[in-house]
Amino acid sequence: MDADQIRDLNIAEIETRIDEEEEELEELAFQHSIQGRLENPMLLRTKRRLIARLKTIRNEKAADPA
Repeated sequence: MDADQIRDLNIAEIETRIDEEEEELEELAFQHSIQGRLENPMLLRTKRRLIARLKTIRNEKAADPA
C-alpha cells in the first residue's frame, strides 16, 4: 500500500489499518523469535515501514484543519 492509497482513506480507516498491521507485526516477530527464521524476514521491515507510513499520514490529516 503506497502513500496515495493511504491518503484516500479517512482517519478511522487508517486507525483500524494500523491496529491490524501492528497485530500482524507482533505475530511475525513472535514467530521469528521462536523459530529463529521466517520464510521472508524482510516482511518485518516492510510491516514496520507501512505502520510508520500510516501513522505519518494519520498525523498529517489530524493536523490539517481542512
